[in-house]
Amino acid sequence: MKKCGITGHTGLVGKSLIKSKKFKFIKFNGDIRNKKDIKKWIDNKNLDAIIHLAAVVPIIEVNKNYDKAKKINYLGTKNLIDVIVKEKKLINWFFFASSSHVYNFRKKKFLLKESSVTKPFSKYGYTKLLAEKYIKKKLAKYNIPYCIGRIFSIIDPKQSKSFFFPSVLNRIRNAKGKIFFENLGHIRDFLTMQDITDAIFHLYKKKCKGTFNIASGKELSLISIVNQLCKIYKKQADIKLESKMTYAIADIKKIKKTGWKPKRKVNIYKIISKKNG
Repeated sequence: MKKCGITGHTGLVGKSLIKSKKFKFIKFNGDIRNKKDIKKWIDNKNLDAIIHLAAVVPIIEVNKNYDKAKKINYLGTKNLIDVIVKEKKLINWFFFASSSHVYNFRKKKFLLKESSVTKPFSKYGYTKLLAEKYIKKKLAKYNIPYCIGRIFSIIDPKQSKSFFFPSVLNRIRNAKGKIFFENLGHIRDFLTMQDITDAIFHLYKKKCKGTFNIASGKELSLISIVNQLCKIYKKQADIKLESKMTYAIADIKKIKKTGWKPKRKVNIYKIISKKNG
C-alpha cells in the first residue's frame, strides 16, 4: 500500500480520507509552524504523496486571530514546501486543499472557473491564495508534481457549529418560537464530504496536476436550506430579505474531463438523519 503523508488529519476532510483506508497514512502530529517538526515527520518515510489539509478554516476563527491563522495557513504551507525542497524529498504528488474563498462573490449568476480572477472575499481566502502562489512558484521550479483543489461549500452533519449549516440547524432545532434570520440572500455551491474525498482520491489516481475546482457545479440558496430545516422541525422562520444577492458557483468542467463528477445529491433530510443517527 502506498504511503501518504497527511496534515490536518483531525479535521473533517482528514478524518474522512483516513477512514477510507486507501493509503497507509502517515499522520503529521507536530506544529506546522515548526520546520523541525516537519523534517522529523517526513525523514526516512519514503512518502509517495502528501495531502496537505492543515489550516484554520472557519471564517469566525480566522477573523478572531488572523495572525495565528496566517501563520498556519500560509507560513505553515511555506514551511512544508521549504523542507521538502531543502531535504530533496522525492514526492510523486503533492495535494493542497484550497478554497472557493480565493475567488470573489459575484452579484450575478456566474460559474467560477479555475482561470477566473482571484480576489479573496475573506481573510481566510487570502491566506489560502498566498499558499497557492507559493506552491506554484516553488514546486514548479523544482519539478515536483502538485495539485491544488479549490473546495467549495461543504455540507456535513459532523461540521462544527462555526459553519453555516450546523449553526442554523442548531438554532432551528432549539427554537421555542419564531426564528429571525437575515443575510440569507446568497447562492452557494454545496458538496457532500464523500464526494470531496472521492475527488481527492481520483485526482491522486490520475496524478492530476494544476488547479481544480472541487464542487457540485449546482446552486443552492441559503434560504432554501433554512426553509427545508424549518419544515422538517415544524418551526417558523422570519427571513429578512436583502437586495444584495451573491453567487459562488463552480464551473467543474475541468475536473469532469479527468473522469470525476459528484455522485451524491445534497439531501437535507438525509443529512439530518445521519446527524440524529
